[in-house]
Amino acid sequence: MSRRPFPLAAACLAACLLPAAAGAAQPGAADPALTASIVQIEHQWAHITYEVKDGDAKYAQYKALAAQASALAARYPQNAEPLVWQGVVTSTEAGVAGSFSALGLAKEARDLFQKAGRIDMRALHGAIPTSLGSLYYLVPGFPLGFGDDDKARQYLQQGLAMDPNGLDSNYFYGDFLYRQEDYAQARAVLSHALQAPVTADRPVWDAGRRRQIRDLLAKVNSKLAS
Repeated sequence: MSRRPFPLAAACLAACLLPAAAGAAQPGAADPALTASIVQIEHQWAHITYEVKDGDAKYAQYKALAAQASALAARYPQNAEPLVWQGVVTSTEAGVAGSFSALGLAKEARDLFQKAGRIDMRALHGAIPTSLGSLYYLVPGFPLGFGDDDKARQYLQQGLAMDPNGLDSNYFYGDFLYRQEDYAQARAVLSHALQAPVTADRPVWDAGRRRQIRDLLAKVNSKLAS
């Protein structure tokens, strides 16, 4: 079955799950089962996003993983982290869904991130504002969708303040700046992203995100050179 992708980035977001980060909220710190479940979802998300090539297979696997994340969030309603990952999977599912259902999935992801933010806006190193910011600039604006560049900038800058050296926070802000044609600032932000230490326990995500950053940086440099 062929699909016409919704105009979202195909690899919309990976929340930074770095259990050893100093001062960070520890997902499931009091519950090893929750931590293990979140790690399993993260690794499966990275596999689907960066290693599964067929669009229909991606969609089916994201759908199954979203159901798994939803069940985890239902078991831990007082924790923000499962909701964040449910939102991550749902937003990336929107990126490969057919146009008929994609906007509904994007709205669902937005609502999940907002619900997680009401529990703990700083969960997973600023993943919530970065996630919301990415949705607000990737989703079409009115009347088709809820996209809003002003809200996107506000959320992305909030996420960057929470995780100034993160791959994701810098990548999505750099991508936003590129789309805003602020190429000089985009280059600075993306170059800073590549200075982040390698995340050895998340090799698929780390390599995939760095590849996206380098590809985008090449586009930025081309614009600056023209």
